[in-house]
Amino acid sequence: MKKAILLIDLQMDYFPGGLFPLWNADPCLDAVKHAIDLAKQREVEIIHIQHIANPEAGIAPFFNKGTDGAAIHPDVLAAAPEAPVVIKEYADSFHETGLEQLLTDLGVGELFICGMMTQNCVTHTAISKAAEKYKVTILPDCCTSVSEPIHLIGLHAVSTRVPLIPADQALGSQ
Repeated sequence: MKKAILLIDLQMDYFPGGLFPLWNADPCLDAVKHAIDLAKQREVEIIHIQHIANPEAGIAPFFNKGTDGAAIHPDVLAAAPEAPVVIKEYADSFHETGLEQLLTDLGVGELFICGMMTQNCVTHTAISKAAEKYKVTILPDCCTSVSEPIHLIGLHAVSTRVPLIPADQALGSQ
């Protein structure tokens, strides 16, 4: 059974200088880059997930197509330049995307999920109906949100359904 790490919404609008900077964004970025290194060492597939607002729904507060803020952080792209990018427009990374087909094509049966925002896209992807056929783990040290309390509330809320295992433990002991 192959494994994959999903790097959700590590996009410029969530970093300092972006339209909606998150709490702990830079330390989260460092943790994600470390997780990418561990994934490469363990031959875990790496998949970028990028949120692009639907222009038919009107201008969104951030992640508008073609803007600098919608771009995946260059450090993340540099750490995994060959990784496929799945574009989404909903919190659930499986909803109306090619993610499930990509995972099937790669033969993936286990997912490590991380990224931004903990209580929204990370948790919605982890508990997606489509995710039920995978063994799913959230890497809490590789996630962040608008504030530490919201991050912790999101993790606590999902903890009854999905294991929360730090990247070193989840990816380092493979």
